[in-house]
Amino acid sequence: MFVLVEMTDTVRIPPWQFERKLNESIAEELNKKLANKVVYNVGLCICLYDITKLEDSYIFPGDGASHTKVHFRYVVFHPFLDEILIGQIKSCSQDGVHVSIGFFDDIVIPPESLQQPAKFDEAEQVWVWEYETEEGAHDLYMDIGEEIRFRVVDETFVDTSPTGPSSAEASTSNAAEEVQKKEAPYTLVGSISEPGLGLLSWWTNS
Repeated sequence: MFVLVEMTDTVRIPPWQFERKLNESIAEELNKKLANKVVYNVGLCICLYDITKLEDSYIFPGDGASHTKVHFRYVVFHPFLDEILIGQIKSCSQDGVHVSIGFFDDIVIPPESLQQPAKFDEAEQVWVWEYETEEGAHDLYMDIGEEIRFRVVDETFVDTSPTGPSSAEASTSNAAEEVQKKEAPYTLVGSISEPGLGLLSWWTNS
């Protein structure tokens, strides 16, 4: 679920922090910059693990701050494919079941990856597994707040870096559509289409 990623960055330390230890100031600046941010094709940054190397610091003309190239390792949330995770159902929609694991909410289980046969209950706004028994079908509801065990089957990174206007002809309506279509920078796709996966209450003996 969590991995250590080696990174390199140049950290700017303002003059009023020179009285502090350099490592402490750099660690604080790195966490300000990266903590709870998604790095493209890397994952969700959690916190600094350690600093492995500090290169020479420089002060440039017109800027009283020091600039130091830093080699460090960062704790990153990036589950591997086929990893089993446990989260809570945040909401349900026609697009599938949306899951949260507390610090990360962009997890979706699409309809085709649910236990089958499944249907969407429009009235309750939840997905239902129509579990077949000898006595007939038994509806198992995927209620909001329930704990759910799922397998990570895919991931999607979206580059959300700001870009300039593509052309002078771009209209305000197009801009509004782009805002509405704004995607999460990092999304996990899950699956519960195998025995043992799904709501924990399904597989727990009463």
